[in-house]
Amino acid sequence: MENKPMRIGQVAERTELSIKTIRHYDDVGLVTPSERSGGGFRLYTESDVERLLVIRRMKPLGFTLDEMKQLLESLSILADDTADPLSRTTATEFISACHTRAEDSCNHLRKQLAYAEELTAVLAAPISAEFPAQLRP
Repeated sequence: MENKPMRIGQVAERTELSIKTIRHYDDVGLVTPSERSGGGFRLYTESDVERLLVIRRMKPLGFTLDEMKQLLESLSILADDTADPLSRTTATEFISACHTRAEDSCNHLRKQLAYAEELTAVLAAPISAEFPAQLRP
């Protein structure tokens, strides 16, 4: 993908986040657009989109805005070759804790999905018996 700055609508489409949500993340300092157009429109880079995708992945797992911000900062520290060792260690520890929490959340969600699939199968049986195939909803 080319490095041309993107307007908020394009970013919303790429990230599957609403424009309102992206603006909120800007307002709270999670992802500030890298540029503004002459007319004041928010302009985002590929790096901004990647940050928004990290947030999008964290949100359904129950991470707070502060935790999202700390994770984004930790990822930036690890990407910075000039970051001091203590900052790198602290960032690594926080990322590790987030990883463990995300794994736990995934396991919980898998269990919930299995229950939902079981219920769907249980509910499908009476429908199949009641309606001929051509009349099923």
